[in-house]
Amino acid sequence: MLLGKVIGTVVSTRKVESWEGVKLLLVQPLTEKLEESGEPLVACDTVQAGPGDVVFYEGGREAALGLKDWFNPSDATIMGIVDRVDLAVSP
Repeated sequence: MLLGKVIGTVVSTRKVESWEGVKLLLVQPLTEKLEESGEPLVACDTVQAGPGDVVFYEGGREAALGLKDWFNPSDATIMGIVDRVDLAVSP
């Protein structure tokens, strides 16, 4: 699982059939310290996340498994909304 922050929405009037009814969001990847990491990406939303939410998402082939129709071209799917991140600090 990867962390990210929703920074926007993506509107598409035409999508592949397996994405019908699926909301697309623009996500900024984050490190475990919630710092920006890499370029923003488009992710399918399965949890009704919105702008400003910190989320966890899956990338690669596993991302497609988060949608009802497993045969789809998703490279990133949001699997949950993060309430908080606690890091154990080493002495």
